[in-house]
Amino acid sequence: MKKKSLLLLILGLVMSMFLVACGGDDTSDSDNSGNDGGSDTEQDDSGNDDSTSGDAEQVLNLMEGSQIPTMDSVMATDAVAFQWLNETMEGLYRLDENTTPVPAIADGDPVVSEDGTEWTVTLREDAVWSNGDPVTAHDFVFAWRRAVNPETGSEYGPFMMNGVVKNAEAISNGEAEKEELGIEATSDYELKITLEKPVPYFHSLLTFGTYLPQNEAFVTEMGSDYALNSENLLYNGPFILTEWNPTGENANQWTLVKNDDYWDKDNVKLENINVSIVKETSTGVNLYNTGEVDRAGLSAEYVAQYAGTEDYRTLGEAVLFYLKFNHDNEFLSNVNVRKAISMTIGKQGLVDVILANGSLVSNGAVPSSFTSHPDTGEDFREINGDLIVEDKEAAKEYWATALEELGTDTVELGYLGGDSEVAQEMDSYIKNQLEGNLDGLTVEVTSVPFEERISRDENSEYDIQNSGWGPDYLDPSTWLNMWTSDSPYMTMNYNNEEYDTLIHEANNELITDLTARYDNFLEAEKVLMDDAAIAPLYQRSRAYLWRPSVKGVISNPMGADFTYKYAFIE
Repeated sequence: MKKKSLLLLILGLVMSMFLVACGGDDTSDSDNSGNDGGSDTEQDDSGNDDSTSGDAEQVLNLMEGSQIPTMDSVMATDAVAFQWLNETMEGLYRLDENTTPVPAIADGDPVVSEDGTEWTVTLREDAVWSNGDPVTAHDFVFAWRRAVNPETGSEYGPFMMNGVVKNAEAISNGEAEKEELGIEATSDYELKITLEKPVPYFHSLLTFGTYLPQNEAFVTEMGSDYALNSENLLYNGPFILTEWNPTGENANQWTLVKNDDYWDKDNVKLENINVSIVKETSTGVNLYNTGEVDRAGLSAEYVAQYAGTEDYRTLGEAVLFYLKFNHDNEFLSNVNVRKAISMTIGKQGLVDVILANGSLVSNGAVPSSFTSHPDTGEDFREINGDLIVEDKEAAKEYWATALEELGTDTVELGYLGGDSEVAQEMDSYIKNQLEGNLDGLTVEVTSVPFEERISRDENSEYDIQNSGWGPDYLDPSTWLNMWTSDSPYMTMNYNNEEYDTLIHEANNELITDLTARYDNFLEAEKVLMDDAAIAPLYQRSRAYLWRPSVKGVISNPMGADFTYKYAFIE
């Protein structure tokens, strides 16, 4: 028999093991990193208060740092896409202000079998798509199968479901049919989900964008045109996306309108959300000061100007930024080159002078204030400490050894960065640090739009890349799974058998032994940093001008940076 008591036990273990974080980006209001995360979940002062002013127009005006790469939930890989999927679509559960999964399309908590591998979810019967079709269990079956079907070409489908949902890995590897995936519609409004093994963080996974439903008839009808613009989409969330056409003449803006067919529409106060793409901080600040937008990200010069004012606000996050090295490069395949680069960058100067928004120096691959040891409660970062620190003298020694091993006195490397104002300032700083401290090194910086950077990353078309990542769920594996040799996100061509073994054991044999599993993650991070597989830079905080009248915005530790479902204008 299935018992709810096991679910409560699992959730208790999860919440005792994992502290909460907070989600975001380095250059704009939203994240342009791999996806999202921070140090505490924040909600605007008034929470979900209903004290909206009768005179206040319920319109929120925001800026985005880049175009939405896709609104197809099974193809989304970045925080910009997941942000707007979060506002327009709804899965089984969504995160509340306490980072707790609460029922959305699900009509209550899941019922979990005694062994933790079978989850039964009953769906509410009043949820509909924007064309009037009911949202049913079949929509989840279709979307999840599509996500792991190798013919679809999804990255996040296999990344999020392999080793979790039964047969997902075999299907994504072409060794089983998609119909064998561990999800079944036992009726129109009941789902049976079968897992490969007990997964202590699965409830939080069900809040993530990859697990959203899709209307099979509509997706099939649209074919290759599905999700190319706002007209080629169906919505079942708080808002409907309109005027979004990435290839149209108004490609730099879009609008969300309240979904009057949404099952929980009475709790949605905003009538419209208007979004414009703005890349320059100065432009954003000007738009804020003229009242045209309600929030603007701040760079260092503006932090000094506005800190302490009523409109100034900072949000700490569990988002990490780092340099990715392409290990197939003839120079970067040398561990001493990687160590020299990793240790010569003035990270304190980077966060204090270039960013100046409260960001913290990062010296590891897992952020601080995100996960704690299940026995001692000690923070992951405190246990492992600083693994790659700034040490310019040691860096020069590593560099001299590397040049001798490589038989050269000059090294030329490409550097892939972003095209926003802050990104270019940061990349210029890093270039100067590298060339100024490592004799014979030339760094050629290429600044490209976010969408192009994603494409180049996927194809390993870079030597060094300034990259970022935020958590997808509350577990250390959301950080450490990326660097295994078989990860869909292993675009660096890094391969370490010891590292792979530690992560595989943590995700399989040790899945129910929380202490041993956590210890494996700690050891794996040490292996990764001893290899200098990546060069950690900073843990992000963001500084804003934030209109005091904007209330009820929830800042999330994973998935979408923010939730606007409960937002209102006071």
